[in-house]
Amino acid sequence: MHCVFEHLERASLATLPTALEAGPVLEGGVRLWIKRDDLTGLGGGGNKARKLEFLCGEALARGAKALVTVGAAQSNHCRMTAAAGAKLGIEVHLVLAGDKPERASGNQLLSTLFGAQLHFTGAGESHWGELEIASEALTEQLAADGLAPYAIPVGGSTAVGALGYALAFGELLEQFEQANISPTALVFTSSSGGTHAGLLAGRALAMAAGQVVPEVVAIGVAKGVNGGLPDVAEMANEVVGLLRATDPEGQGSKDGVSAADVEVDTRWIGDDYAVPTIEGDAAISWAARRGGWLLDRTYSGKGMSGMLGLASEGRFTEGDDVVFVHTGGWPALFSPHGTPLASD
Repeated sequence: MHCVFEHLERASLATLPTALEAGPVLEGGVRLWIKRDDLTGLGGGGNKARKLEFLCGEALARGAKALVTVGAAQSNHCRMTAAAGAKLGIEVHLVLAGDKPERASGNQLLSTLFGAQLHFTGAGESHWGELEIASEALTEQLAADGLAPYAIPVGGSTAVGALGYALAFGELLEQFEQANISPTALVFTSSSGGTHAGLLAGRALAMAAGQVVPEVVAIGVAKGVNGGLPDVAEMANEVVGLLRATDPEGQGSKDGVSAADVEVDTRWIGDDYAVPTIEGDAAISWAARRGGWLLDRTYSGKGMSGMLGLASEGRFTEGDDVVFVHTGGWPALFSPHGTPLASD
């Protein structure tokens, strides 16, 4: 891709590149590959490590002494932000949905172990607006205390955070070449839109450079992204702008992202965000028993259910290579009702 990342602030947090691993042949003769972004290293791994490299890079450049972010009770993003703070020596405050449990488990246990301060709001899992309001109030308080806090929205989904997945797209193209494959599609789970925006930005830049690229298919697991919020194309174009900042010759390139490039399959969310589905639970068991992959009930399990559903519906043809980007989430398995085998 005709873009560079060297001009951007970046903290070294993730173990990269992550592996591209061959999986089983799916229904219809589709060859499955798994991009192991559950193995990014930081705090147990997951896709947020890529975003946090650029978010924390900006925070450090601004002189931040504290990070503030928000998420669901078992937020992977919050757990990994806590780990980033531990690695960088920055205070971390997590604004979480729900009430304080009698005993921490799953992601909350790890966040506590990493030294983060957990602030429980009593808000519902999908009430992200309420969480952001609480985060703003806390950020103002920390600023008054002289901590120069750096606030990160839910999922780390800003153009700065999404840079991580523009870089990941280039990493994938190199791995495709090494494996001598040309995948039809990348399929992944989307809730706050940042991973999606980054992948689309990377894809657009690669297309502008004349490279053959796969389709990008998001499995939406939150009502916001399923309803078009945030505007993924707009965020992706902001990412392209950041990458073109020091490339005047590339400013006129036709490398933008349009609304038509944004595909979100909304059928796999079930009743709501963080509410398990029968299909998601079946996908968790399927992945565990066919590749030793650990998926969770909120994100990657539902994402894999969409991947398998698309294959069974004939979206892909015999002989196609299709990549599932495994965005992580395994610590939530060790929370109450975290697995289909030990809950409900």
